[in-house]
Amino acid sequence: MYAVVEIQGSQFKVEKNQKLFVNRINAKEGSKVSFDNVLLVDDGKKVQVGKPNVTGTSIEAKVVAHKKDDKVIVFKKKRRKGYKVKNGHRQAITEIIIQGISENKASIKKNTATKRNIATKKNTATNKTTAKK
Repeated sequence: MYAVVEIQGSQFKVEKNQKLFVNRINAKEGSKVSFDNVLLVDDGKKVQVGKPNVTGTSIEAKVVAHKKDDKVIVFKKKRRKGYKVKNGHRQAITEIIIQGISENKASIKKNTATKRNIATKKNTATNKTTAKK
């Protein structure tokens, strides 16, 4: 089972017990976090694609550590002008471990029931308009 989730503006394909490095999250080390912005869920039998999100599904994760990413060197130069600037940057990241993908079955059933009700209302409305003609 895997899911595609949006965390801090980036999309990740996640599975249970997967280690992941994301942009810095404001949470203490060892604490649990939950991500509700799930875009896709595949359980091996059925694929659910959100419009834009899959309702009733969340990703549970544990914050392992706050770290810094590898250094990125920024070098600027203008030829024949004697201009050289060298800067470095290290992005702040958080290491998390995905503990599970939880689905709320009640909300999924509720959503499918409301979709069926909307569909039947549309069908009855079209049947009434065709009967009047």
